Amino acid sequence: MMNAFRILPRRHLLRSFAGIALASTVLVSNAQPGAGGQSITWLVGQPPGGTVDVLTRLVARQVEKTLGQTVVVDNRPGAAGAIALQATARAPKNGLTLVTVPGPILTAVPAPQLGKELSGVAMLAKGPMVLVGTMASPLPASLDALIANAKQDPKGLAFASSGNGTSQHLAGALINQMAGTQLVHIPYKGGSQAVTDVVGGQVPLGILGITTVLPHIKSGKLRAYGVTTATRSAMLPNTPTLAEAGLKGFDADQWFVVATTAGTPPERITALNSAIAKSLQDPEVLAAFAAAGVTASSATAPQTTEFVAKDVARWQELAKKANLPLDQ
Repeated sequence: MMNAFRILPRRHLLRSFAGIALASTVLVSNAQPGAGGQSITWLVGQPPGGTVDVLTRLVARQVEKTLGQTVVVDNRPGAAGAIALQATARAPKNGLTLVTVPGPILTAVPAPQLGKELSGVAMLAKGPMVLVGTMASPLPASLDALIANAKQDPKGLAFASSGNGTSQHLAGALINQMAGTQLVHIPYKGGSQAVTDVVGGQVPLGILGITTVLPHIKSGKLRAYGVTTATRSAMLPNTPTLAEAGLKGFDADQWFVVATTAGTPPERITALNSAIAKSLQDPEVLAAFAAAGVTASSATAPQTTEFVAKDVARWQELAKKANLPLDQ
């Protein structure tokens, strides 16, 4: 009930989020199957316990309650999420197989896409990344000065991300394009080691998710130069956007959407969209989203497909111009 919702201190939200993550491998609700005994399989292309998995399970639990159908969350990690996308693309066209698509992510090997092999069902959330610099070595205090230094010493500065073709890698490429710099990309297989190496000074800069770097920003081990979205983050209210800090017009989101098999009847997609939209009003879901540094974002199924198609096309154009390596 919405009137029961209250704003919790951030430490409580993070504690709650961590608890959800620990329970994520067993978080399947006890709802009975719907008509005909059919259940929904909701695929996640990442391991259990991560942001994509936890947010999916929270929404899936609410969708169960709304539709009266069992929703089983099934982790199919591998190939930068392509395994789960391919399984969804091959599934029967009945809306009983869903997949959470995090993005933007570009891969060297083409994967099923919304608007082609997949149909968009709903938006889940959007959120910023943040450009941070280590305090373990001398770096300029402002973005303008950092960019000036980078121009004086091409390829003298590097930034860490959670992998080739990820939203973080792409945001760094956009900085290079807009600022005229040549920051060197250092890809990691996930964000945790990337954060460790930036904090330790092995890599001077990082473009990473806010929740992974926030404790180090607060402790003074990392400097936040700016968030990547057009508006500031509630988690870092005193940190400017990169656009405010000097890169006018800079805007790069991380996003999460839900998709199903192309050719699924429109009325089924509409029902799923409505159930997901309703779940995004639940206080527990909103609190967990806030703790993960993302904001719930509703859209119709056609709007979801259109948004993803445009955003992916934007980044594909940038990747082609910059000749970005996309091998995982």
